[in-house]
Amino acid sequence: MNNYNEAYSRQSLFYRFKQNIRKYYEIAKINFKVQLIWRFDVVVNMMFTIIKILFAYILWKAIFGENDIVSGFTFNSMLSYYIISSFLSGIDMSRSTSEEICNRVKLGTFSKYMIIPIGAQNYFFAKNFGMTFFYLVFNMISAFVWIFIFKIDFAFTSNPIQILISILMIFLGLIFMIQLHFFIGILSFKFLEIGFFRMIIDNITEFVTGTMIPLVLLPEVVVNVMKLFPFYYTTYLPSMLLIGRNSNDAVQGLIIIALWVLFFFIVNKIVYKKMRTLFDGVGI
Repeated sequence: MNNYNEAYSRQSLFYRFKQNIRKYYEIAKINFKVQLIWRFDVVVNMMFTIIKILFAYILWKAIFGENDIVSGFTFNSMLSYYIISSFLSGIDMSRSTSEEICNRVKLGTFSKYMIIPIGAQNYFFAKNFGMTFFYLVFNMISAFVWIFIFKIDFAFTSNPIQILISILMIFLGLIFMIQLHFFIGILSFKFLEIGFFRMIIDNITEFVTGTMIPLVLLPEVVVNVMKLFPFYYTTYLPSMLLIGRNSNDAVQGLIIIALWVLFFFIVNKIVYKKMRTLFDGVGI
């Protein structure tokens, strides 16, 4: 009898897991398809990625001048870094999370996320990854186009372990950014208008993730402080690993970003449970 109960319990657990995966997949698939409607947004996102790389090309061409190496970078490796980091920042759709939560709270329609069977935070995970996979294709095309146009001797590591760690770090970095914007979004339960918080986060992350300038150009003491926070590992370190640099930080970086993801997952659960009681909107 006990063996039967254990087998039934395992089967039931597997069935629930399978059902949850199917829910996440359906949400991701729907949001992937939704992006086809907003073609202008896709074009703007691609153009923004291209413009960032173009500005980097013009700026660093002037900085390098007659120099072959600046801060350990060759001109080609610097452009390779910007292409990868621009690609990674281009597939990060997490900003839409805080924006949508805030709008839904103000309109009184956030209640639709309170009744879905997978939970609000998990819903936004699935939604963002659906959007990310869509933009991933187009941003990859943009990156290859620039490599071809500028005839860049693209720097890319041949170390499979480094590539695997980079992919895992990128994945965890995307999760963290969704968690961060979910946290900012649910603050609208209390403050209603969170534009100020979003503005601060957007401006800070542009710098501390290394998409503006490689963090190696900053004083060492500043870089060491940044290593304690997750932003260092969302864009900068994966980009550096993929061009064959900073391999000593790989394993440590993967552990640190994983701990931050776990921390924010718990914080968001607690804060959301408390904040949702302040919501008095109606309708879906």
